[in-house]
Amino acid sequence: MKANHLTKETIVDYGVKNRNFPEFKIGDTIEVAQKVTEGAKTRIQMFQGIVIVQHSNGIASTFTVRKIASNNIGVERIFPYYSENITEITVVKRGRVRRAKLTYLRGRVGRATNVQELILTKDEKAVISARDAAARTAKAESEAVEETNVTE
Repeated sequence: MKANHLTKETIVDYGVKNRNFPEFKIGDTIEVAQKVTEGAKTRIQMFQGIVIVQHSNGIASTFTVRKIASNNIGVERIFPYYSENITEITVVKRGRVRRAKLTYLRGRVGRATNVQELILTKDEKAVISARDAAARTAKAESEAVEETNVTE
């Protein structure tokens, strides 16, 4: 009888399922909806900021979002991409950057932290909106399948 061996590749992708979030890149301003449990209550908390770092590592993929809070204090959060606590990600604004990581924004304050907005043509906007709509329908279908599996 052969033993089932897990290779490095299968461990990295173990338990990965498609989250159907819209595509976002470094420099995009996104809004992340995250479940927060306080005592017995669960609510959804929104966090909006600029994506400064992304790590693609299978199930351990993360992205870092930075926002400027009150009194010009920078707040960063590292979100696991495949976390069940993240309910929704929406892209507020697309950014035009020429770096793979925007960690230099940590040392800047005020208008120096602004990222130039990426201006798209009508055709590009149509392609992106169609892709996002397809992702939303796929997410709705996967949730419907999960609900039917739970009820059975």
